[in-house]
Amino acid sequence: MRMVLQRVSRASVAVDGDVIGAIDQGFMVLLGVCESDTEEIADKMVDKLCRLRIFEDENGKTNRSLADVGGALLVVSQFTLYADCSQGNRPGFLGAGSPEFANRMYEYVLKRCGQYVEKVEHGRFGADMKVELENDGPFTLVLDSDTLVKKKK
Repeated sequence: MRMVLQRVSRASVAVDGDVIGAIDQGFMVLLGVCESDTEEIADKMVDKLCRLRIFEDENGKTNRSLADVGGALLVVSQFTLYADCSQGNRPGFLGAGSPEFANRMYEYVLKRCGQYVEKVEHGRFGADMKVELENDGPFTLVLDSDTLVKKKK
């Protein structure tokens, strides 16, 4: 599982011109799922995501979490996070989870995020989405279960 998160002042996602998810302060998260992901891996990734302390405290140090600042999440599915660009110029996506599996894991992650954060907005799995955001910092991190969670092979 891969997550690219950006600390944002605001973010939104639209489908067919209609905004279907929007937040103010929080994280905009692109979520990629691979076939070897599990609910246990998702639990650990969500825990890390929601407990990250990357908002400034009264001393200007990045020491506050989403909960500390009343932040929200906007989570958008992004299978292209598993693109393989090692051969030629056209990316391959065999590393991404199958649509059915990835959608199930996406829904699971959304549910788990709701246990940490009051407001969890999201995109529409498999849709052509337009994402807008105002990056705060900018502050962008990549969370990868291959480095955060040891997978059983």
